[in-house]
Amino acid sequence: MTNITIRKVQLEDLDCIAKIEAVCFPEAEAAPRESFKKRITAFPDSFLVAETAENIIGFINGCVTNSPVIYDELYHNTQHHIPDGKNLTVFGLDVMPKYRRQGVAAQLMQHFIQTAKNAGRKGVILTCKDRLIHYYESFGYINNGISKSTHGNAQWFDMTLVL
Repeated sequence: MTNITIRKVQLEDLDCIAKIEAVCFPEAEAAPRESFKKRITAFPDSFLVAETAENIIGFINGCVTNSPVIYDELYHNTQHHIPDGKNLTVFGLDVMPKYRRQGVAAQLMQHFIQTAKNAGRKGVILTCKDRLIHYYESFGYINNGISKSTHGNAQWFDMTLVL
């Protein structure tokens, strides 16, 4: 397992985060740099990075909403962030390929879930592709079926973790 530190994002992390996103997601699904800048400003408390002594190697981020599922506009407009909302969303869980299968994503997710609990949220929600359903179920998420989200022209599944 890689020795990492998990901390809240800082604006100076922006370029590194944008590069990681471009590596981890297809272009149609990847958030652009400007979107990350808005997210860092709007909801830094729910944007965590994982770093080694040398580099940021991954991150997890999402806004807060009262919606029981992620809808596409949440990805594009930080005005939908409701600071005292009941559900924390996961927009992306990104880990550089070199550091995958070493527990980095799991540590980010566990910290994110704890962040939601500490803030008194009722749940954590995300969408994922079919191949990742089992992974998220290992954290206690429940598969709610095919999502109405069409983000990146992909098929997504709604997942819910009740806290």
